[in-house]
Amino acid sequence: MRQIFLLILMFIVGQWLVKALRRHDAQTAQRTGARGANGASSANGAGAAHAAGAQQQLAEPMIRCVECGVHAPKSDSVSVAGQAFCCAAHAQRHSAHPSGRDAR
Repeated sequence: MRQIFLLILMFIVGQWLVKALRRHDAQTAQRTGARGANGASSANGAGAAHAAGAQQQLAEPMIRCVECGVHAPKSDSVSVAGQAFCCAAHAQRHSAHPSGRDAR
């Protein structure tokens, strides 16, 4: 019976510690956010604002080159006849390959 009581007590204390740590982290984040909003110049406030802006930006989609298989950003890719290539040279090389009946 003593062991069960001790186990329950340890669980309650553990939960209390986790909540206390979360509360402390939230207060710290709120303080640094408030400093950045007030316009105070601090390296931590500016870095936190920059990191928050970077997290909100989505990653650019990647495409796989039909010729070589390399993944490249969609903005840097070349699309020819519905196929994506990492560069114009690979698009030309792929179009020079025989296909269909010509491949025999």
